[in-house]
Amino acid sequence: MPTPSAELFSRLKTGDLRAASRLMSRAESHDPATIATLGEIYKSAGRAHIVGLTGVPGSGKSTLVSRLVSEIRKSGRKVGVIAIDPSSPFSGGSILGDRIRMTNLVLDEGVYIRSMATRGSTGGLAKSALTAVDILDTAGFDVIIIETVGVGQDEVEIARASHTTMVVSAPGLGDDVQAIKAGILEIADIHVVSKCDRPDSNRTITDLKTMLAMGINISIKDQSNKPVWQVPVVGTSSETGEGIDKLITTMDKHREAHLTSELGEERLKRIAEYRTFKTAEDLLRNRFFDSTSERISALVEKISKRELDPFTASDELLGNIAF
Repeated sequence: MPTPSAELFSRLKTGDLRAASRLMSRAESHDPATIATLGEIYKSAGRAHIVGLTGVPGSGKSTLVSRLVSEIRKSGRKVGVIAIDPSSPFSGGSILGDRIRMTNLVLDEGVYIRSMATRGSTGGLAKSALTAVDILDTAGFDVIIIETVGVGQDEVEIARASHTTMVVSAPGLGDDVQAIKAGILEIADIHVVSKCDRPDSNRTITDLKTMLAMGINISIKDQSNKPVWQVPVVGTSSETGEGIDKLITTMDKHREAHLTSELGEERLKRIAEYRTFKTAEDLLRNRFFDSTSERISALVEKISKRELDPFTASDELLGNIAF
């Protein structure tokens, strides 16, 4: 017989990582019998520093995470990593290759790495990513890093799911206009320029600082209009280790700034709002497909032949669902 989720929860609170892995798998499979336990896990979490790390594909996120985790561990803190990989829109499969770049961490008992597939979820996150964060938080991890799938120009959900959001840029991946597009610049609490051992990295750092100085997300202010946090640009090199210590110090300072200001409380409310709406959205979607699966084929047949329009069909489907 499978171990009851409630028993796994008891083991999780003692730091049992096997229990953590099994609970994450049940969360990903949307096991109805686990929902009550996941609710208890959520209530017991809330101590860890959740760090979101995003950026365009090829910016060196996974390698940076590996180096970042190694340095954080030197302070004795336990670090969890949730690495999101894209799922194929055709086969539904996923390579889950981000953790391949973190093989140097697998023997460290103070590090836990979980790869998760998007499974059709948009926004750069997997549906169960934040539930996995709760599980690691309850297991006693101090810092939990979420590495997104590789953010596009409008995939900025990580900013609504983390305490500290770091946007990674790399030299040579785009011009000034590309960097400023569609919210990527605005979501960052910390801008990170990777591969700064390259000679063209100084231009990228200068460009970002110039755009910030122009007033785009230059600082976060409290209700009295007093600056609480000025968004910095930190150059790093995963090859040489340059800037990694500075990045960790900056990350910790940002956490402290929010813990000691009203902004921290407001951010927690935004995260709670985001999670509530996303959970409700998933529940509605599942109920919709469960309720319409028998009728949808006939409607699709009529729509494809132009005998019925999608607006009327959608209204008919929704009208027969008890929300």
